[in-house]
Amino acid sequence: MDKAGVEAAFVAAGLSRLLKDIDYLAQPSIRVYTTAGDESTLSIGTSKIGGLPDLPQGIVWPTCKDLPQSFIAQIRLDDVRQYDVDKVLPEHGMLWFFYDAQQETFGADPADRGGWQVFFKEEAQAALQRTPAPPKLPTDSRFHACSLRMASEITLSQQPQLEIPNFDWTKDEQQKYEQLLSTFPDSGDRALPHNRLLGNPDTIQDDMRLQCQLVSHGVTDENDPRAGELSPGAKDWRLLFQVDSDEHAGMRWGDNGMLYYWIEQTALAARRFDATWLVLQSE
Repeated sequence: MDKAGVEAAFVAAGLSRLLKDIDYLAQPSIRVYTTAGDESTLSIGTSKIGGLPDLPQGIVWPTCKDLPQSFIAQIRLDDVRQYDVDKVLPEHGMLWFFYDAQQETFGADPADRGGWQVFFKEEAQAALQRTPAPPKLPTDSRFHACSLRMASEITLSQQPQLEIPNFDWTKDEQQKYEQLLSTFPDSGDRALPHNRLLGNPDTIQDDMRLQCQLVSHGVTDENDPRAGELSPGAKDWRLLFQVDSDEHAGMRWGDNGMLYYWIEQTALAARRFDATWLVLQSE
């Protein structure tokens, strides 16, 4: 659905007065659809979720708590360039995503740092090797290889009061918006996995940006004196990659939850993908 489609959905939902706020609520994303496949048929360096990573020299399989991390995905940036509406991601290169094999990293504690890894190489394509999983990686922490299909998709914020200056919605408008979200972009889509790059996250619990800002700076209590100074920086965080529980890949995060890799705008602009913060939310 494009912006015109979003505007039409607002009008159909009886929210014409709120068309003034769409630019605060709508963010473009890159939807990532998975198809279970045979990894031997996937070429080296192709985008995929699960399976085995195709790594260049210099990247060592990361560990967490003396165990190899689970390989989550690799994204060939040439594959997503045409869907990156705002040209936020690098045009070329590769991203690799890993996560704690024991799924004990939730992003709620400063000590969680190191429970995931994101690697980026701008010129990696020519020297990649499919890398076998380390023997110590548990079998149930290895995921099925899935080929990917990408599409541009507009997402809507689930917390409009956090996005809109001088928020002036009535209770009735908020209820209508929540009803719109429950079937957006259509009712059939809600049953599918929601893997995506960029855009608004599909949150299961609370907004995560303040958590990322505080915990990444060593603060876990909002009453900490440092929280007041840090809190304005929460808006600098944006979703980099959302990974859903996906039966095609054999992934299940907590109780049908999701992994969210977050990054600050300045780090994204500087291509510092090692400076992410991860949150796991589940039902």
